[in-house]
Amino acid sequence: MSHNIKMVCTIITLLLLALCNNMTAQETIIQTRHRILVSTDIGGTDPDDNQSMIHLLMYANEFDIEGLVSSPSFGEGSKEEILRMIAMYELDLPKLRTGLRKCYGTKRGKYPTPAYLRSITAQGRKGMPPLCGYSTSTEGSDKIVDCARKRDKRPLWVLVWGGLEDVAQALHDAPDIAGHIRVYWIGGPNKKWGCNAYNYIAENFPDLWFIENNASYRGFVGSQKDMSRYEGGYWETFMKDAGTMGNDFINYYGGKVKMGDTPSLLYLMSGNPDNPCSNHWGGRFEVMRQSPKYIITGPLTDRDTVACYSVLEWQLQGPDTNINADSACITLDIAGQQWSGYHIGNGVYSIRYSPKAPGVLDYRITSTVPGFKEQEGILSVGSKWPGNYSVTSHNITACPIEVGRTGNWFTDIQDYSSAWQGSPTIAIWRNDIMADWAQRFGWLKQ
Repeated sequence: MSHNIKMVCTIITLLLLALCNNMTAQETIIQTRHRILVSTDIGGTDPDDNQSMIHLLMYANEFDIEGLVSSPSFGEGSKEEILRMIAMYELDLPKLRTGLRKCYGTKRGKYPTPAYLRSITAQGRKGMPPLCGYSTSTEGSDKIVDCARKRDKRPLWVLVWGGLEDVAQALHDAPDIAGHIRVYWIGGPNKKWGCNAYNYIAENFPDLWFIENNASYRGFVGSQKDMSRYEGGYWETFMKDAGTMGNDFINYYGGKVKMGDTPSLLYLMSGNPDNPCSNHWGGRFEVMRQSPKYIITGPLTDRDTVACYSVLEWQLQGPDTNINADSACITLDIAGQQWSGYHIGNGVYSIRYSPKAPGVLDYRITSTVPGFKEQEGILSVGSKWPGNYSVTSHNITACPIEVGRTGNWFTDIQDYSSAWQGSPTIAIWRNDIMADWAQRFGWLKQ
């Protein structure tokens, strides 16, 4: 090969590397290769989990993915939907591997094989557990236990995109894993569906390393009206004809990027994950000292205000009965939805609920038990979380962990400068994140 040809090849190589390295103002900054297990309600009522799964699979080279668990506390989600997404990933995998190799060589790990991803996919609990927050083990909860017990100095990051049922079950079955896992949970609406499981964890594992993201995640939810390239125009600009996964994205919200669960993964892609109080693509959080819980024994009026995302537990007196403790026998009708409650003994009936947004809600509690007195009231939900603590709140993060920190449970910072508390801590990074992802869709267009 002549000297001139070698020089041309060198220049082309350098240009390609520069293109890869300067595709975005901030590419992902992953200091450590993290072990992750994702619990998702994909295939349930919200297709944004499908969007987040596409994002996860396109960045699968960056992590040691040890489990993909279907945990649909509501809806018809199942592990078959995860397997369907893996099948699309398989079709795009050759181009992803080529793009990764051209841009990063061997510096950014390897994409896992589809066969491996299928082997770690498990079915978790379908439907909500009884009042205690757990029931029987599932393939999914067993997967969490098995992964957490592996001999590895790195913690297992459990990224929860739906309910906490399988996490609660795993902790109940194997309490020893609590010190080996770190949970990042997209709460908010998911807390409403997973209220019993959350209550069990907060009550029994107050020292668990836990990020409770109730509102900050909304900083990543894209605009439905803005049609710029990183908002409503993203699919047309970057995803269209970008492989099987890019073309499939149009099937979820018409291609508009929502991906409210993705911040759990983004958290591990920049910043120091050991310090949730610092900046990350997946948000900045603060220590939580208590998790608000209110015990309600009578009708509420609009003057009774509770904190948004708090746990409400009605404990109402009624006729004593021999109904099985796991058998639903009372119903809370609120905000157009119905929730089941139980007889907990000695004529006391209990039902839990967690409001997902501020507002004033009418509610009604009824029962098929003869002699149970129906109750109606008005629930006023405040906009600030965690708000004022009550004497019945869960005490969490009670033990100091290290200098400068007062515990291991973190939640949205008390910044109310936008409609959703803490959301600016993620929104400020959104364009950088979307630009970084666009690079990978570019690989699929080659």
